[in-house]
Amino acid sequence: MTVTAVLGACAANTPVTNTVPTLYLPLASNTAQVDTGTARDMISSYRRNHGAGPLALDPELQKLAETEVAAMAAADRPSQAQTVKSAVTRLGYEDVNANLSAGYHTLAEAFSGWRESPPHNATMLAPQATKMGIATAYAPGSKYKVYWALLTAR
Repeated sequence: MTVTAVLGACAANTPVTNTVPTLYLPLASNTAQVDTGTARDMISSYRRNHGAGPLALDPELQKLAETEVAAMAAADRPSQAQTVKSAVTRLGYEDVNANLSAGYHTLAEAFSGWRESPPHNATMLAPQATKMGIATAYAPGSKYKVYWALLTAR
């Protein structure tokens, strides 16, 4: 059997998929949601590469992130991080940090943008953080389209 025949036989039995990794999926639609597990894994890996521990998804921080992005989308502007951090701290969390942003249409874009911004990068790399919540909201009439909230705390 020739090499071409062997390769052809292998290819015939291998299904072809066009699956896009979730970090590249566009989030500018009413049905799109950020893949929180992928976000956690990506940020935790980044933290490990910089000497910080991994983050766990926290159900309460997740709800708070979802509430915050809904409010930002309704107001058509990002919230003030300090205001959100103070509110989360009052709920009993410590070492609270917040990335509140808009305009990134994929998780990969948000992650890249946050790495390039010193304050946002500091949130992802906060050494005391052990928990996180991350959410997006789509606002079709907004110039930004997609709003983001990443909350970290311990």
